[in-house]
Amino acid sequence: MAAERKLYLGGRLRRLRREFGLNQNAMAGGLGVSPSYLNHLERNQRPLTAQVLLRLAQAYDVDLKSFTAEGEGTGADDLAEIFADPLFSDLGVPRYELVEVADNAPAVADAISRLYTALLDRRNAPQGAAEGGDALVTPETWVRDYIQSQRNHFTYLEEAAETLAGALGDRLAIFGSLRKRLKEGFGVETRILPPETLEFASQHYDYHRKRLMLSELLRPESRTFALAYQVALFEFRAMLTRMLDSAAPPDGPSRRMLHMSLANYAAGAIVMPYAGFLAAAERHRYDIDRLCAEFGVSVEQVAHRLTTLARAGARGIPFFMLRVDSAGNISKRFAGESFPFSRFGGTCPRWNLHATFQTPGRVATQIVETPDGQRFFTIGRTVDRAVRLDPRESSQLAVGLGCDVKHAPRIVYADGLDLSDPYVTPIGPACALCPRQRCPQRAAAPVGRTLALSELQKTISPYPFLG
Repeated sequence: MAAERKLYLGGRLRRLRREFGLNQNAMAGGLGVSPSYLNHLERNQRPLTAQVLLRLAQAYDVDLKSFTAEGEGTGADDLAEIFADPLFSDLGVPRYELVEVADNAPAVADAISRLYTALLDRRNAPQGAAEGGDALVTPETWVRDYIQSQRNHFTYLEEAAETLAGALGDRLAIFGSLRKRLKEGFGVETRILPPETLEFASQHYDYHRKRLMLSELLRPESRTFALAYQVALFEFRAMLTRMLDSAAPPDGPSRRMLHMSLANYAAGAIVMPYAGFLAAAERHRYDIDRLCAEFGVSVEQVAHRLTTLARAGARGIPFFMLRVDSAGNISKRFAGESFPFSRFGGTCPRWNLHATFQTPGRVATQIVETPDGQRFFTIGRTVDRAVRLDPRESSQLAVGLGCDVKHAPRIVYADGLDLSDPYVTPIGPACALCPRQRCPQRAAAPVGRTLALSELQKTISPYPFLG
């Protein structure tokens, strides 16, 4: 932490206090400062000192790097992306105002983000689909943002899943153990049936006959995960209900999707219990294939699990993760810490994640640098969908993982790279926001910039602009 840099983080401090359900007097007592001083800090009338930051870390297990970075809420970059929309182009909102809103009024920033998300969802909905409906934000969007607001880590689920995993015994026999748990604990039979019988569902629980039916199309690791998911729904029913009530989803579909997402999270924690998985990840230097083999799981399951390793006192490398299809559609987006890509748009075409479709199964590594100078070590590879209905169609997706480049020496895929002077690929957010001028892959003109076009000259970028 650079002592000479003044940190005005009042909005984030206030958000943290509210997350813990504390008033100013209670937090001031925990930090050893007066309530009036804390009030000054929250109003950005005083900068946070190194001493106060250390007390925050000790009292509330705050990760100082993520706390002093852009934060988990809507940051200035997110607001800049929103206000780059043509809807607001005539306002010319300067960046310093966006920074002020993000830092001093984080709830307002989140509200702006929610409204803009609702606008995008309405724009993308089929014509007439929203008529007569009250929901402004899709369940998928709401659940994604909620999970990210919790930093993709749920302490109580982790602890409960780890205890259950210990009771299940030998990890090599976990499928049988989970099947036995369902039968003996809840009277549920597990059967594997042809997909036609299930009307092409991958799994189905028959509530009346107490029968869990799994599709023959599921691979072994997906069958195990399906059992863990059903066990989590039964074993953690009360806990999941409390978590859902606390999250307060805005409607029934959002509540059901969050319920499923939390049960999926618990399933991953059962199959890959926290302490054992983190130890194995460190021991194998985050070798994905070794982790797949040791825990009997898929590449995608490992990748997702790597983004959740944020336990107090036992943190793993804070990865971000994306899953995309061959058309570039993003279907998963998780981050253990910072995330270098556009919140509302896609990825930068200079990131080699999409190139992995040309070399299926092979790992592609890359060091990328964002316009603000941050560098990330990234790993990309293809994965197969859990179910493939038609063998004539491609079932491939691409999964990308990344982390701050400072963690690269701990990762086996970085071996052989000159990390002291690496080759770095400059990337940016969505093209409409990217400030990089000499980019041959720019797909859109930058918003708010004056184009520098001339009939006498063609540039490497199709949209040259004045700096």
